[in-house]
Parts: sequence; C-alpha cells; structure tokens
Amino acid sequence: MRRPTFRSSPRLWRRGAPAALALAALTLTTAPATATTTTTAAPSAPGGHCARLAHLRVPGAEHQQAACLDELTTAGTVVSGHTDPADWAGLTPKDLAVPTGVPGIQIDGYFPDSSTTNTNHGWQHDAQFVIRMPDRWNGGLVIAGTPGNREQYANDRAIGDWVLARGYAYAATDKGNTGLAFHRDGKAPGDAIVEWNDRVTQLTRAARATIAQRYHRPPARTLVTGMSNGGYLVRWQLENHPELYDGGVDWEGTLWRADGPNLLDFLPRTLRAYPVYAAGGEGAEKAREEMYAAGFPAGSEFLWPYHHKVYWDLTQRIYREELDPEYDGATEAGTPYCATGTPGCDTDYDYASRPDEVRRAVERIALTGRIGKPLMTLHGTLDVLLPIGRDSDVYARMVREAGRGGLHRYYRIEGGTHADSLVDAFPDGLRPLTPCHRTAFTALEDWLRKGHRPPASGTVALPAGQDSVTLANSCSLGAGKPAGTRP
Repeated sequence: MRRPTFRSSPRLWRRGAPAALALAALTLTTAPATATTTTTAAPSAPGGHCARLAHLRVPGAEHQQAACLDELTTAGTVVSGHTDPADWAGLTPKDLAVPTGVPGIQIDGYFPDSSTTNTNHGWQHDAQFVIRMPDRWNGGLVIAGTPGNREQYANDRAIGDWVLARGYAYAATDKGNTGLAFHRDGKAPGDAIVEWNDRVTQLTRAARATIAQRYHRPPARTLVTGMSNGGYLVRWQLENHPELYDGGVDWEGTLWRADGPNLLDFLPRTLRAYPVYAAGGEGAEKAREEMYAAGFPAGSEFLWPYHHKVYWDLTQRIYREELDPEYDGATEAGTPYCATGTPGCDTDYDYASRPDEVRRAVERIALTGRIGKPLMTLHGTLDVLLPIGRDSDVYARMVREAGRGGLHRYYRIEGGTHADSLVDAFPDGLRPLTPCHRTAFTALEDWLRKGHRPPASGTVALPAGQDSVTLANSCSLGAGKPAGTRP
C-alpha cells in the first residue's frame, strides 16, 4: 500500500498524542539525555553579543548546534554557511533589497524523527529547524513553515531577513519531510501532511521556551506566517492552536476541503484541457473555456505554458499519491504527462468519484475557517497554481460563514502570481507579492499593538508606471477596490 522507503516510526506527533508532544516541547530544562549539542561561540558579556549562547537548549531537540554570528540575514549567512540558497531559489524577485546589521545567535538542529529526506548539514534527518535570535530583540517571535516541499531555510529571503531586521526572533521548520517523495513518510494516507501541522506546533512551543532562556522572558507576541503550503500551515495553526499565537499572515495558502474545492479536483481538469488549448485548432477555444471553468482567470494565459511544464502535472501526482495512493496501484506518484485513457493516469483523476476513504484522508488535513486569532490573507489574482477563485476567495467565505470575519482581512493582489521570481520573467504583466506581505505584516502589528484596524478587505490594484525596484519593495493595501467587488 504505502512505500516502505523513508518510513517514520509510530509517531509522537500523531493527533492522538498532542499532550505528549506539548510536554516534550514545553520542558524548560535540557534536551533529552541522548541529545547532542555543539556550540560555536565568541565570549560575550551578559546581555551583550550572543549572550547566554552556551546555556541555550531547545526543548525536545535530539541534536542542536548553536553559533554566534555577526550577521543573521542572508547578507551574512550565505557566506558563513548558515543558510542554503538553493532552498529559497525562485521565491523572491531579483530586485528585493537585502537588509544587514543583525548580529545574534543561530541554532540549527532536529527533533526526533526516523525519516531522512533532509540532507542539510549532512545529517540525513528530518524534523530539522532553525532558530535565530538577534542581539537587539523587539520582544517578538515569528514562526514560519516552508512552502512546497522545501527545507527550513526556504523563507530566509522572503520572510526571515525582513523580520530579523525588525528585531524579531525567527524560527522555521522543514515540516518533518521534504522533497518530491515526501508522500513516502508515514503509514496512512495524509500522514505526511498531518506531520507538517504538528511540527509547526512543536517548533512554536520549543522556540518560545528557547527565547525565554535567551532573553529571560517569553516573547510578548508570537506571529505565524508563510507562503503556499506555509500559508496553509498559518490557517491551520490559527484554527487549531490559537492559544500559541497572537496573529498570522497567510500568503496564498493551499486550501484543503474534503468536499472541495482542492487541487485534486481542479488540476486534472487543467491537465486535460491545456494540451488541447496549446495545440490550437477548432478545439482550442472550448479548452480555454474549460481552463477558465477550472479556476484559471482570463488574462493568465501567458503563464500557462510554464505552469504546465513545471507545476501542474507534478503537483497533481505527488499530492494525489499522498492522499489517494491506491488510485494507481503499485505505481508510485503516477506517470508523468500520461495521455487520457492510460490506466491510473492522473489526467483522468476524478476526485468526486473516489472512495470515501479518500475524502476521510483529506478531512484529516482540512481547514474550517474557524480562526481564533487575527489573520491577514493575501493572494495574487494571476496565481495559476492555486487559482484565487478556488482557494483564498473560498477560504475568506469560510471564515465569514464560521462567524470569524471580524478577525480576518483579505487582499486580492492584482497582477500577483504564485512565485515572485516569475515577475522577473514577465515584468510587464506581474507584480511581486513579497512587499504586499510585508505591508500586511506591518498592518497586523498595528492591529495587535495599537488597535489600528487594517485597511478593509478588497482587491489591491496594480499600480501603473512603477519601476521594478519600487514594485519589489513597496505595496499599499489601501489602494484598491472594496471587498464587495471580489467574487
């Protein structure tokens, strides 16, 4: 049924053991007796540069190594080897500014886990994390889960650099499994994604305790943020563990609903329609309409060839394998770009007709909209991996229907797409979301600390006449159409 490679042992982080997980993460003494700790330190005065470095222990960590760094942002960590540029490649526009001047402590490590997809540091160990604590701390903590199936450094450029420069401590997790074969981790359909959520919860508790050791007080506020799958994690955390956070910023989070929409119901339609559209001929116009019906907006056609080549087929196959491995029998993650009619072909996948156990697997990871703390959501109108009409438009409605609309702001960013690096390839048709994320984050800060309500939800217009550097580093959420104009 499930592939034996990369198996995890029966998991502490299963839903049935939240109390054990919480206990492990909240222990404020030392790491487990079998844990190993490495410290690379420069002598520091009490309260000074890298103070208390040698005394820091991440609760529950099996292994950690701490370093005193002159620069915690990627301006320094690329050179010092404390990040992995390949992990964040393609997520930000080339003109995004890189802040500097953030000395402090970085702790890398991992929690107990038996899967081995993450090769960072030569550890061959999953459940890796990074915690960064600046010398000049503003009292806050930012938690991030990674987009896609990337590792713990994936948000370093898009999120980590900026929040560290603002004085926040920052912590990120690899979610417990990585890579395109992430679906091999676990015993039952949905296990790998269930672990993502539990690993974020685990890291939040452990990071809060570690910060209390470093600064002699717990964080005054804890914010959670992330893009794509990381945005899904933000939504899930604020629905299921609002007690751990003061608020969050959801950047184009993935929507999972047992009754749809979800990517398993719109991507197969896309895989069937796009080749007909691309081939031209008399069927092309009907295929274009089918693409629109699947959720892809008019005007996004220039992005379709790239996403067909890079995203749609692969995304459908690996997530279907995670949630419905029986569909293609012994084949693992389907057959790339198979023609309709091929046995077990994901092009022909019909989520609505699959057995009830498939919907039960999705239900394990599903969102409800019942957020318990303030949430800012932003999503590009030209996202053609997670189309806005099938994703955040729906999630915003779920939040309202759950009676939590007062806690939510939703910004539809005109001209934004799923990956900001595409702005460099299509500068005349796209704008980056990174600066809009930062504006939303700042608005959330003011909402929480000063009681200033953020701009009303709505569509943020694409500004005319701005150069690429300005677009990469600025975004006003107040310049747009009111909420009532969105679908």
